[in-house]
Amino acid sequence: MRNTTIACVATDAALTPAQARRLAVMAQDGLARAIRPIHAMFDGDVVFALSTGARPLAEPANFTLTRLGALAADALARAVARGVYEATAWPGAEVPCWRDLPA
Repeated sequence: MRNTTIACVATDAALTPAQARRLAVMAQDGLARAIRPIHAMFDGDVVFALSTGARPLAEPANFTLTRLGALAADALARAVARGVYEATAWPGAEVPCWRDLPA
């Protein structure tokens, strides 16, 4: 598993375990937007969802959860892109980072 991507999305909305799972599933779309190939047979890409439960899920709950999932996917895609942009090579690394490539 040399190409595994692990991500976590968090919200203060009170979610049931099933709703948190749905949020994670929807957030995985952000990985699919930013990484190709994704979910290959030789990696373990996964997204976890966390909820503090500090705020009740606004009604209608299905609409609100759908909106949270769409926002999570957008945020995750942007986070992956930002991580690629900001990455620096380890000392002695044989593979260059994006910013090390010629313009």
